[in-house]
Amino acid sequence: MGYLRQYQVTLACSLGNFIIGIVFVWPSYTLKLYTSANTTLLAEPLSDTQSALLGSLPSLGAMVSTMFAGVMLNTLGRQKVGLCVAMPFLLSWLLIDLSSSATLLLLGRFLSGLACGVCFVLAPVFISEIADQSIRGLLAAAPTAFYCFGVLMSFVMGWTLTFKYIIWTNIFLCVLYAALILSVRESPVFLLMKKNEEEARKSIAYYKGLPVDSKPVLAELSRLKQQLMPAFELLTVTADGKIDEAEKEKLNPDHADVSIGKMPPFKMLLFSSTSRRAFTIVAITISFQVMMGMVAVQVYAAEIFHRAAPSLSSDMCSVLFALVLLSGCLSCAFFSDKFGRKVQNLASMLLLELVWLLNFGLVGVFPFMIKFLGIHGSFYFFAVFGVLDILAGIFLVPETKGLSREQIQEALQGRRKT
Repeated sequence: MGYLRQYQVTLACSLGNFIIGIVFVWPSYTLKLYTSANTTLLAEPLSDTQSALLGSLPSLGAMVSTMFAGVMLNTLGRQKVGLCVAMPFLLSWLLIDLSSSATLLLLGRFLSGLACGVCFVLAPVFISEIADQSIRGLLAAAPTAFYCFGVLMSFVMGWTLTFKYIIWTNIFLCVLYAALILSVRESPVFLLMKKNEEEARKSIAYYKGLPVDSKPVLAELSRLKQQLMPAFELLTVTADGKIDEAEKEKLNPDHADVSIGKMPPFKMLLFSSTSRRAFTIVAITISFQVMMGMVAVQVYAAEIFHRAAPSLSSDMCSVLFALVLLSGCLSCAFFSDKFGRKVQNLASMLLLELVWLLNFGLVGVFPFMIKFLGIHGSFYFFAVFGVLDILAGIFLVPETKGLSREQIQEALQGRRKT
């Protein structure tokens, strides 16, 4: 029963990512309806700039909301934040369905982006906090898989359904998402953060399917309390009252000042050489991956395939493209090594903001790239960043497979363990 409840939370959270997949590729098969001179959806056709914003505004909305996601999660809780996410999703589709104004259409797209940014943060946090160690890796891969599945289903809907039925299907999915979020219990981690130990213990028991006073439940409660409120480590003190140097060394594997562990996150990024190097490496590789144009291709897939292969159905090509994307995602989840849960929160937020910013810029300029560079020139541009990403992986990213935390830090500092 405990596993079923963990799967229930995973399904509820991942459905949000499924909706995100639909949101991002929706312009691919609807943009032509808004730009046509005979459009009946708007008072007048979209201009080139408005057309570009139709695809890029969700990324801008996500960039804005990501910076508030952590505060929302720690203030309102995981379940209430999920409900907050459902509201802008639902409102965005209602605006698109009921309005003939280009301004309200673009506002709806921006609102959907606000929901996307928070949802991307909510899903992995909530799932990791309720999942057992034995299935955590599998459940953690679900949000990304559901995003790719949403991309696939969006292209299928664009191929098989009319405009109104697509909108109504998305409205139904938003309502279903809210209902699933309402059906789950709050995370025990959040309850402990709010000093509600009794409810936290009930939540642990609920997700484990065990009695509240059972030993595994009490052990998990103790572990979470230690994780959230760690006790000071005991240090060996010599006869003259000084801390033993060997103990200092154990607590300080990077040979940095002991006080660095007490630094605020932004100072850690500035003054810790390993943190700076790790952040820089990830930022460079992620930037190259975004600039390879995957999101832009998703947003404008129908137009790209129409130009590249006019003799083939652009809808069919889009669905095949989404199937390849989904297979790659599932393969990656299956073959990738399972690493620990800890990612520094500030660094993660900054990297997410970088991704949204780059996506907003790239998706926004992509229609103009096609005009000035053509389809072939645009993809040569993306290919350059693909090559740069390969070189970054070879020369910048250290191999971490099978290495301890200390060894990874030494690799980031460019030292070899003797």
